Amino acid sequence: MTLFNTSAFDLNGYLARVAFDGRSARPGLSTLQDLALAHPRAIPFENLNPLLRRPVQLDIASIQEKLVRGGRGGWCFEHNLLLGTALTALGFSVTGLAARVVWNVPPGVVRARSHMVLLVALPEGPHIIDVGFGGSTPTAPLRLQADVEQATPHEPFRLVKVEGNLRLEARLEGTWKGLYVFDLQPQELADYEMPNWHLCNHPGSHFLLGVMAARVERDRRYSLRNTEFAVYFPRGDTERRTLTSGAEIRRTLEDVFHIQVPKEPEVDDVFHRLAGIPAAT
Repeated sequence: MTLFNTSAFDLNGYLARVAFDGRSARPGLSTLQDLALAHPRAIPFENLNPLLRRPVQLDIASIQEKLVRGGRGGWCFEHNLLLGTALTALGFSVTGLAARVVWNVPPGVVRARSHMVLLVALPEGPHIIDVGFGGSTPTAPLRLQADVEQATPHEPFRLVKVEGNLRLEARLEGTWKGLYVFDLQPQELADYEMPNWHLCNHPGSHFLLGVMAARVERDRRYSLRNTEFAVYFPRGDTERRTLTSGAEIRRTLEDVFHIQVPKEPEVDDVFHRLAGIPAAT
């Protein structure tokens, strides 16, 4: 079975969701650049399903229902499987890769390959694209070329060779910071299902401990971690605000991140708890 199953894929629905004119879509660098920004503008990174102990399904029908028709976001596997399927439907040659996250990981600690990245073959040479790395998602495709600073609509990125692998780094506040390390071994859906299940169920998974969301606009990034809301601007300044209630968490997710938050009362109970407010009795 192919990783990117287009047989029942609603390409027009996806292109409408990301506000991209499919009439101009051609399998080339320009289309890839447009989608690298359009996708994370329209579809947020968020972890509500794991937080609420609801499963994250990786079949394309479930991903479309949630991220395209359901007004929701998701995490890396959902985002990049969705984009990879759309790119395949548009005529691109796409390969799924796996990465070890090094962002905020202490030196010497080796994490499992728990992140998904896409490799796209182009006449200009191979590029990676990734629309699912939360607050540091690259907003442009990056040439598979080491030691070259590459501009995006937001921060500069670069790839660095590390022991036969490649490490993706972003320049943040004047410092290069590693995001993840990957190689070029093609992956199958089963290779993503295992870490997807682990992150949904392991008690140490940070996705189970609090709400997180991220979305970009052309001139900024929005980020939420529990009650800490921030707006990052490419020029380097940041606006921060602490949310004070579960209702404010819900409003921020809906109004800023454009998430159709589930309406069940237990969802608001979780938000109240994250805001430090005892649940009603």
